[in-house]
Amino acid sequence: MPFLREPSHILLLLIVVVVLFGAKRLPDSAKSLGKSMRIFKSEMKEMKEDGKEPKDKEPEEK
Repeated sequence: MPFLREPSHILLLLIVVVVLFGAKRLPDSAKSLGKSMRIFKSEMKEMKEDGKEPKDKEPEEK
């Protein structure tokens, strides 16, 4: 990201986040974000697996 090239920019961003959310809410927010990302990744993986069908299986005829 071009706007986060200098360490002072990152430090300023961290200070703003702490001021906005407060030090007590940051761990809960990070935990919630991590849980959401795990759910999102598992859903994406499941969608990819649903779209793939085995090529060697032929449909059975009756």
